[in-house]
Order: sequence, then C-alpha cells, then structure tokens
Amino acid sequence: MDAIIARTAAAEGRPAITYRHAGDSFVLAEYGDMVLDLRLNFYAIAVKALLDASGIRGVTESAPGYRSLMVGIDSAVLSPSAAVEALADLHAAIAINDDLVIPSRHLVLPIAFDDSQTSEAVARYATTIRADAPNCRGGNNIDYILECSGLSSREALYQTVTGTQWWNAFTGFFPGLPFLFPIDPRSELNVPKYNPTRPWTPEGAVGIGGACVAIYPVESPGGYQLFGRTLPILDMEGRNKVFAEDPLLIRPGDRVEFTVVSEEELNAQRRAVFEDRYEYQIVTEPFVVRDYLALLAEWSDEAKAARARRDDAAVSTEVP
Repeated sequence: MDAIIARTAAAEGRPAITYRHAGDSFVLAEYGDMVLDLRLNFYAIAVKALLDASGIRGVTESAPGYRSLMVGIDSAVLSPSAAVEALADLHAAIAINDDLVIPSRHLVLPIAFDDSQTSEAVARYATTIRADAPNCRGGNNIDYILECSGLSSREALYQTVTGTQWWNAFTGFFPGLPFLFPIDPRSELNVPKYNPTRPWTPEGAVGIGGACVAIYPVESPGGYQLFGRTLPILDMEGRNKVFAEDPLLIRPGDRVEFTVVSEEELNAQRRAVFEDRYEYQIVTEPFVVRDYLALLAEWSDEAKAARARRDDAAVSTEVP
C-alpha cells in the first residue's frame, strides 16, 4: 500500500497538502514544506477547530503537529479515502489570511531562572554521564545558550524569554508537554540539544532544544538546555482546580507569557498550587492572524538582524 493517499497543490492562502496513511486507524494531513513557519501551524490548529465542530461521523480524535494534523478514524464507519474527502472540504473553507481567527488562551506563568533544581540536573549529568559536555561548562546550560545565541548577558536572555508570548504549536512526547515557539521572531533562539540525553530533569523545568522551548510536565530524561523552572502544568490527581476538567494545563494554540520570580517565590507558589490556593492566570483570548501579520512586517528588519547575530554565533559554538 502506498503511504500517500492524495496530494493537493498550494492555492491562494492555503498550503500544499499531503494526505498519508498512519497505521490502520489514522490519516495524517501534512501542510506545506518542511520549514519553521508558524502560519502552517495556525492552519493546522484552525482546521482542527473546524473538524471538532463538524461532527463528522467516524472521526474519533485529532491532534495537531507543527505543520500537520493527525486524525483518528473508525475504519468501519469512515474509510481513509472518505476521511480525505471530508478533510478536503474543511481545508477549502480555511485560508491563512487577515480574516483567520484561532481559538486561543493567554496564560501567564512565573519563571525562576537558574534555579537549584535545574542546576542539580546539569550537575548530575556532568558527574555521571559526560564531564566534558560543552553545554554544561560552569555547571549550567545558560552560558551555553548565550554562546549559541550571541547574547551579551544572562539578563539579555531573560529579557528575550519574557519579552514575547510563546505559542504552543502542539503537545506531545510526554503527556502535557508543550512545544513553544515565540510569537515575536526577534526572540527566536536556536540551541543544539544534549548529546547524549540527560537521565533526569525536574518537573516544571523550562528548556530549549533547537528553536523550541518546552516545559517538562513530569520528572523525566531530557535533552533540552535548561534555563529555569515554572509551575506544574500536568496533574493527574487534580489537586488544583485548574486541572479539574483536564489534567493538561496548556493546549495547542495557547500562548504562554513568562514573568520573573525568585526561586523562593516560585517554591511558595508551587506549594499553593498543590494546596489548591493558587489561581492560574488564564484568559480566553482568540488569536487574530491579521494582527500577527502586521507585527511581522513591523519587526522584519530587527528579526533579520537577530537571526544574523545567532547565525554568526553558531558558527563558532561547539556542538555537544
């Protein structure tokens, strides 16, 4: 069986689409070329919202990737070819243009930079796995992030992280793990991951791998360069009311904004979360693509300069 079911060419406001078999119970719609372009993710999330509202019989679930949408099907009700036809109708109804508005929420999370728990993770790695890892020089990953990014100081990094909202393109790898990308391209970073992987990462750690920032929902191995810690984003026990209906805090299409706190303040807030005394700051706030495109144009020259700075720095940075 050919893995590809069908292809459609790009049209005005719509990317090229490749439809693939994904096992017996899923169809994968893949959008555009393999590039980091948030507009492709906007399209995937907008299609998912329309699919969820459509009530198409035989669709069991759906989940976006960065530039794709995985659609579960009951093959006794909906064949892969029929699923492709239904998706094609949805795709025809959506274009990436000024009129596109995407369901979204704005979440504000505290972050303690260079905290003791992420420092412990780096120390364990250097002690037990790889003492010569260039990303762990000085007992932290932050200096390596600065080196890769061409940033002048830790404060410059912290301002970069807190100076933009971070778009959750999709959730995966571990349950509840958000893959976050900056809305403001001037805040883009790109840092190589650990090699080999770190055996332990504290829950709530925040790090970067490639161009993606992630929050670790559970204690786990990990390969992202760590720079801070935040509140719990996953709680299967629902100890805080924010998790009462869904154990996952951050959804695809949500935007996360970080605010700086001390580690002492963060620890107090984490205790308040588990004691159900903490109120997460979440506002439902649809994302207007028109506004985003206008800001992209406004930021274009500064974003190009920031990218050139990062590219120059990367040339002379040792890869783990």
